[in-house]
Amino acid sequence: MCVIETSPVVETRRLLLRAPGAQDVTRIAALANDHDIARMTQRMPHPFRVDDAEDFVLQVASQDPKKANTFLIEHEDHGPVGVIGMFQNTDAVPEAGYWIGREFWGRGYATEALEGALVWASTRWKRRALMAATSPTTPPPAACWRRRASSTPARPVRPSAARGAKAPIRG
Repeated sequence: MCVIETSPVVETRRLLLRAPGAQDVTRIAALANDHDIARMTQRMPHPFRVDDAEDFVLQVASQDPKKANTFLIEHEDHGPVGVIGMFQNTDAVPEAGYWIGREFWGRGYATEALEGALVWASTRWKRRALMAATSPTTPPPAACWRRRASSTPARPVRPSAARGAKAPIRG
């Protein structure tokens, strides 16, 4: 028997977390091409162009599901609104990172997506906690993590592609 693993899909009250595909490239590029979003992430370059979104979708498709999973955050009325990813590396707790398009800030989508991602991680990876590094200059996302995730000591700085340098973080 052959088992083909399909990309996971997580449903929350308003959101669908699913793998990004070629059909999402233009929307991802439009939402992600915002310096205020990119500078708060570790890996996102700025400017973020369509070819960056294409590379991102290909990279997500090649992830080892035992070590990483990235979801497109899709709203039932607005379509894609952001991305959340989880990564297991040498840390005891998987790390999560996300971004939400500016026009959707303050609507609770990050919190709702995080809750869905935590359910997925607890089922799939048998993990009950995630860690994240947030920038000290982004209180709303940090508040989301304080409400929904475990608190673990953060590394003091991490590289930021958009900033072109290491940036301070907090856990």
